[in-house]
Amino acid sequence: MKSLLEFAESLSPEIKWHGNHNENARNSILNAGHLSMVYENGNLRYISIGNCEVIRMIYSAVRDKEWLTINPAITGEKIEIHPDSFRIEYHCLYRSGEINFLARYLIEGHPDNTLFFSFEGEALDTFEKSRIGFCVLHPVEGYSGESCIIRHSNDEMEILKFPLFISTPEPFSDIKSMKWNVSDHNCTLDFFGDVFETEDQRNWTDASYKTYCTPQSLPCPVTIQKGEKISQRIEFKAEGEVTRKKGGKDVVKITIYPEQTSALPLIGIGRSTRPEPITEEEVSLLKKLKFDHYRVDLYLFSSDWRSKAELAVREAAKLMYSLEIALFLDHNALSQSADFIDWVSALHLDISMIILFHKTESSTPDLLTDKTAPLFKEALPRVKIGCGTNANFAQLNRNRPESLHSDYICYSIHPQEHATDNTTLVENLRAQEYTVKSAMQFANGKEIWISPVNIQRRFNANIENYEQPISGVDFPPQADSRLMSLFAACWTVGSLKYLSEAGVKGMTFFETVGERGIFQGDFPSRWPETFPSIKEMLFPLFFVFNYLLRNKSFKVVRSKSSHPLKVDGLILSNGEESKLIIVNYTLLKQKVFCQEFEGDIIINQLNADSFSTAVCNENWLDMTASIKVSVKNVIILEPFSVNFIDKNYKV
Repeated sequence: MKSLLEFAESLSPEIKWHGNHNENARNSILNAGHLSMVYENGNLRYISIGNCEVIRMIYSAVRDKEWLTINPAITGEKIEIHPDSFRIEYHCLYRSGEINFLARYLIEGHPDNTLFFSFEGEALDTFEKSRIGFCVLHPVEGYSGESCIIRHSNDEMEILKFPLFISTPEPFSDIKSMKWNVSDHNCTLDFFGDVFETEDQRNWTDASYKTYCTPQSLPCPVTIQKGEKISQRIEFKAEGEVTRKKGGKDVVKITIYPEQTSALPLIGIGRSTRPEPITEEEVSLLKKLKFDHYRVDLYLFSSDWRSKAELAVREAAKLMYSLEIALFLDHNALSQSADFIDWVSALHLDISMIILFHKTESSTPDLLTDKTAPLFKEALPRVKIGCGTNANFAQLNRNRPESLHSDYICYSIHPQEHATDNTTLVENLRAQEYTVKSAMQFANGKEIWISPVNIQRRFNANIENYEQPISGVDFPPQADSRLMSLFAACWTVGSLKYLSEAGVKGMTFFETVGERGIFQGDFPSRWPETFPSIKEMLFPLFFVFNYLLRNKSFKVVRSKSSHPLKVDGLILSNGEESKLIIVNYTLLKQKVFCQEFEGDIIINQLNADSFSTAVCNENWLDMTASIKVSVKNVIILEPFSVNFIDKNYKV
């Protein structure tokens, strides 16, 4: 049997970079007149004119009756690329469960700055669908709060605005065409084959507004009969002078704003959903990280909640972590609350927060909070009471708590509601900040708490409100092999950055151990082919929390990357020292400029080369971070690397 080091060294760079996740995207750079864009797996991304992004993405989606997106198999791809035009043809077979749909796509780009994207599809079997058709993603930056002219299906015109804060109702409906101006470029979108409308995807921490078909007001799901045909077409045109910035395009600039600081939020971790309790060896390692709290979910409507609670309480005591308890109640909430209070009153527990959730309501009903919160506050006066949703910000935004008896507003975050590729996950990081800023608008001064943050969703919020136990032997949808990779560590830094800078009070990340944890622990992977780790393996994100939590007294300093989809960073300072975690989200080396890099710095780079030694040694940061490097403003970041940088003077 291989040792841990031998196993880690045997992993391919691709596994170290992003786990077993398939990131074999077929990319081409295309031009249509002055328009430039990226073609990737049948989709158009980053449609720009000059340096101005005008459309984030155009793609087609097939979603089943539970709103799960079906990944297609692409065949017959033909690509013709010319200096200022292109033509692409391909077929997509969407097949999963009862879904069986075949479509032929045609994309054309012309020298007059126009794009045409169309498809003709046929149902090969009878099935139920929630959506089939085109989606257009509009970037938030440059669009938020700006006007858009909507032509409706009756040809009437209306001037509306892209919402500034996250909108629950669709900001635009019954769309036949859209016209808007961004950076002095006039843009037009025309739609054919269905009625379109626009939703605010920031509700699900997607950094975009999405124009899609069919309207949400229509019945759903809908039965598609075998042989039924669907066709759609989108036309896009942009006009305006093209301006391009000169120089520095190959260098990412990190700008630091030393006057804009905030306290580091409280950072906790979730209890493992692994069947086995945490071991003494795992406890010993976790205690060194000094998380602020330990999230435990208790279903008070279940007859076995006490046995699970007792085990969780023993674990928290061993860890010396304060408890964050998420209580799930049903129509017997008063008696369930009383039972819980009786149970907890017999113990001397360190509970920092109780979050009230309802079994069947997507967001905590005010009536439940009003009736139960006073009971908890009387019995546990030092415990803060939170309410909100166990699901996405969307569920909170649609059902905003107004009870005066709660101390915090809470919701969870994951980046994969609509797409699963690395690029989309990085794009969506900024949207976490948008949710916090929007929540503050209706929180009535209450602090915001994010719990938990995961890289994969825990349950389908379209059909349930809490996570069910894993069943069967197949790799579960709640897990993601990227969690053991460098990519997950980079993504975690981005999440910590945007939530911290936005001003949240506290946040809970991932789980302690196992395939959804920050290290594998004392038991091997249950799915070694899909999640290729072995017992005792540390995951790269372990060192992100190790580095951050040893510097709790430092302030978070706002920073901005000139190319946040390539490189970003979290900056800390105590007035005398600076701590920087700079990450590279890409497959390429990146040059990074920051005034703070000048002179002697201490840098420790976690990348594919250092991966093998790091995941074997909990003390890796201390053993390798004593090397001083003299640089002149620019450093080179390896692909998918996490770079821990210490500077001995203030920002």
